[in-house]
Amino acid sequence: MVIVMRPGSTQEDIQGVMATLRSLGFMTHLSQGVERTIIGAIGEKRDLALASLEALECVERVIPIVQPYKLASREFHPEPSLVNAGQGICFGGAQIPIIAGPCAVEGEEQLLQAARMVKAAGATLLRGGAYKPRTSPYSFQGLHEEGLRILSLARTEVGLPVVSEVLNPRDVELVARHVDVLQVGARNMQNFPLLREVGRSGMPVLLKRGLAATIDEWLMAAEYILREGNFRVILCERGIRTYETATRNTLDLSAVPVVKERSHLPVIVDPSHGTGKWRLVPPMARAAVAAGADGLLIEVHPQPALALSDGAQSLTPANFAALVRDLRRLANLLGREIPEPAGATGPAAGGEREPAPGGCVAG
Repeated sequence: MVIVMRPGSTQEDIQGVMATLRSLGFMTHLSQGVERTIIGAIGEKRDLALASLEALECVERVIPIVQPYKLASREFHPEPSLVNAGQGICFGGAQIPIIAGPCAVEGEEQLLQAARMVKAAGATLLRGGAYKPRTSPYSFQGLHEEGLRILSLARTEVGLPVVSEVLNPRDVELVARHVDVLQVGARNMQNFPLLREVGRSGMPVLLKRGLAATIDEWLMAAEYILREGNFRVILCERGIRTYETATRNTLDLSAVPVVKERSHLPVIVDPSHGTGKWRLVPPMARAAVAAGADGLLIEVHPQPALALSDGAQSLTPANFAALVRDLRRLANLLGREIPEPAGATGPAAGGEREPAPGGCVAG
């Protein structure tokens, strides 16, 4: 349930209500805005607790949360959450950050080349898989710890925050030392031990929608992370499996406004996995921004024809640069912005930039 405090409530009032909730067995979360203070209470609903809280003079009203996901719901957190991914890059506000890079880390030269190219084109975060969950056990599975070392090197040399997938709960601490955002892939959306472990890490988490997951199931997966006290969650729509075979998956862009209506968490779109065909990536990326996406995840490879995985859906650096130019114009029309990468200079960067409206916080 959500407890809305009356305007003018003191810190003593707020702490008193939270102490009462904890004594009744509820987990509490405090959200203080400019005009309103809201206390989220997660636990078994008790009519006696509701009645006693509503009787307090400092409480304006008590609102039950009807959704099965509590912490991820709009009732719990009415305002959009802002997730800081490092270097001032914020998901959930006016910015529309772009995460770009190859599907897999194939070697030091390949990744550094890709990182420099995507940064020059306007990407604000670098993606690359060190651990690759593949359908076939004979396909390239990634470079593992060597891949993490290369990602860390690219972060230092090129200056982009890094996003990479973690597959196993026991590897979370290791991966977290080398990256800025932990990705939980579609195949692991309901790997509950992994979700709990990335939640305990406190790191930003990019949670992809499962291959055939409903939106409610996706939000319930996010709930596992939030339940550990980690509210730095970014949802990623990457297409779902349907009977259609014209594309790799069916990219469900309607999920963007639906999630924004039901949840406060930022949601981004991966048009590369959503379509599986590089020619379809630019139009679907533009459509995602028009639908209200809070970011994009796009596969870019210096030489897609030679890629060890997902070359058919990877853009060349030149095609990616052209797409970013289109996206900047579209974002401006919508009152939003594609942020420049850290350290960018020249006419595109426009010198020092003011922070995006709404700011960004770590939590």
